[in-house]
Amino acid sequence: MSDTSTTDRKAWVEQLDRLTKERAGQQVTIEILDPTYGDQPGAERLPFAYASYDPKDDVVVVAVGGGSSAKYPVVLRHMVWHPTEVDVDNDAGAVRIVDADGTTTITSFVPTGQA
Repeated sequence: MSDTSTTDRKAWVEQLDRLTKERAGQQVTIEILDPTYGDQPGAERLPFAYASYDPKDDVVVVAVGGGSSAKYPVVLRHMVWHPTEVDVDNDAGAVRIVDADGTTTITSFVPTGQA
């Protein structure tokens, strides 16, 4: 993943905003890789609403659903509090977020044509 330095928090804001502008509405899968509880699905092929970093609360939010779709009327938010690393690869369509205990959240965009 190459678009963002993993520790540059100002870059997180910019890169996640860019990702939102370029990929809103595309289908996304969210996976949580927890060192204690193992790998778990978070969302499977839902429309991407937005991703953001709030420096005041030190939280990354990845939201899916909502918008004008009657099929997914509710926005679901996956929150990663106190992230230590955020990697955004907008070209490949993936985001990796690591929190303090090592839990990793992978958000992957479904390639066009496979939706």
